[in-house]
Amino acid sequence: MASTISVGTSNLPIAKNLNGWTYVGLRPVTNLKVNNVRFPVKRPTSMVIQASNEKEGSVKSLGLSIEECEAAVVAGNPPSAPPVPPKPVSPAGTPVVSSLPLARRPRRNRKSAVLRASFQETQLSPANFVLPLFIHEGEEDTPIGAMPGCYRLGWRHGLLEEVYKARDVGINSVVLFPKIPDALKTPTGDEAYNDNGLVPRTIRLLKDKYPDLAIYTDVALDPYSSDGHDGIVREDGVILNDETVHQLCKQAVSQARAGADVVSPSDMMDGRVGAIREALDTEGFQHVSIMSYTAKYASAFYGPFREALDSQPRSGDKKTYQMNPANYREALVESNEDEAEGADILLVKPALPYLDVIRLLRDQSSLPIAAYQVSGEYSMIKAGGVLKMIDEEKVMMESLMCIRRAGADIILTYFALQAARSLCGVKN
Repeated sequence: MASTISVGTSNLPIAKNLNGWTYVGLRPVTNLKVNNVRFPVKRPTSMVIQASNEKEGSVKSLGLSIEECEAAVVAGNPPSAPPVPPKPVSPAGTPVVSSLPLARRPRRNRKSAVLRASFQETQLSPANFVLPLFIHEGEEDTPIGAMPGCYRLGWRHGLLEEVYKARDVGINSVVLFPKIPDALKTPTGDEAYNDNGLVPRTIRLLKDKYPDLAIYTDVALDPYSSDGHDGIVREDGVILNDETVHQLCKQAVSQARAGADVVSPSDMMDGRVGAIREALDTEGFQHVSIMSYTAKYASAFYGPFREALDSQPRSGDKKTYQMNPANYREALVESNEDEAEGADILLVKPALPYLDVIRLLRDQSSLPIAAYQVSGEYSMIKAGGVLKMIDEEKVMMESLMCIRRAGADIILTYFALQAARSLCGVKN
């Protein structure tokens, strides 16, 4: 609805029905007396202004100069403003009490969306996400039953499409997890350092298509081991540490040679960070970073991931090398060793059940801290959303914000694409 403001040579400028109010403008003044000195004031010329509700700020100038406006105010004729809004009425039955003598009321900084946004301590953006991608040798994308919305991607087709979608909403970091054919799995996991294996081929393809993409890789033997463990298994079930580290060094160098930006030992063998750093430097890969799975717990939240890669241990469990979920201080032992051995990033896995450990490492180290929101965390939120027990979108965003608030600089999460779209205002 348009409103008209009329300004004549002998009448007041009046605006009717402007945003629901009636305004009376400046009174015409012929001269102004200040300190016994008269100043001539030019009368406004006739004009019509159309003010529309359709576009904010569309009301045009009345044509008055700064001097004329100031003169009118000095003469006691200021323009009218909307009236003071009435005080909101409390519901019937509200007790009448004296105000509490509070020097500080924290709610004042939370009273509007604008103020809440201004004082928000933790920020979340697509740049904080690393998107985990499952790859396989096939051409078709295969859905993962325990992880709704996730697929084993064909490394030549579906993978490139998924990375394109991620980059479109600001995600430019991915981490690769391969599903290796059973026929290539061995007790010593030799396929892990095959320069023409699935992961090195995929890295070269991605770097050819997206040169600025940051590629993280997983350094561990479990996808390549016929035993399903992260290391070489002796006949009595003991996981061999030093012999496994030897294999991991060759795996990391192979991935770096293919173009990996960050190699990520997730095996939890002792001393592997220092050995990998030395191996990379010896081969001329001083620029390749190491993200150490510093505090990787022997967690029950990994189940869906092992289905995705078919990497369930054939016997025993991983408790002799992954950390006890009951332990907190032990994370400091691991982080101190990894930092001294040359790690560039320290990672905590899982994320949400271990926010205290994320905060511990954040407070104790100046290195970037990563957190892995694992498959079990993802699948529980998805399942709760499907059953309408929770609002999936809100719980997803809250969980990621909490991980950031605890101190994580980057988050490995299967929600990366969905969350980035939400942050960008794109409907999923």
